[in-house]
Amino acid sequence: MKQEFRNAFGKVFLTVTVDKENRWVHTNWNGYLTEENIRVGALAYTEAVKEAGVNCVLNDTRQIIGSWDHSLDWVVNQWGPQAARAGIKHFALITNPASFAEVTATSFYSNLKAFEVKIFDDKAEAEAWLRQFTLAGK
Repeated sequence: MKQEFRNAFGKVFLTVTVDKENRWVHTNWNGYLTEENIRVGALAYTEAVKEAGVNCVLNDTRQIIGSWDHSLDWVVNQWGPQAARAGIKHFALITNPASFAEVTATSFYSNLKAFEVKIFDDKAEAEAWLRQFTLAGK
């Protein structure tokens, strides 16, 4: 299952895919993100996790332009606990170390306590880390 979410200008800001083979939800964020984009997107992939019955997320933020600091408080304090209740236990966050989004990702990692988060700049390493949890669940 694949879902695309578009901003007010018709550009895709998030793609959510349920990867049944790997037993995780894969998200791919793009462009400038508004608070509304982040809320809609985060809630959508949380619902995908719940519906698919998986507990891992591969969250790719390498194509984000700019920071998402404007949403950090909501993500950590409201979405995080809600996502944990929906089943998220392991969250691989792929970032671009040369971007402003990386700074926000580091704050996210430092402050979120609802589930395990690990930051990567390499997709293959993030996938390998998640597989230790998904293979155990097969």
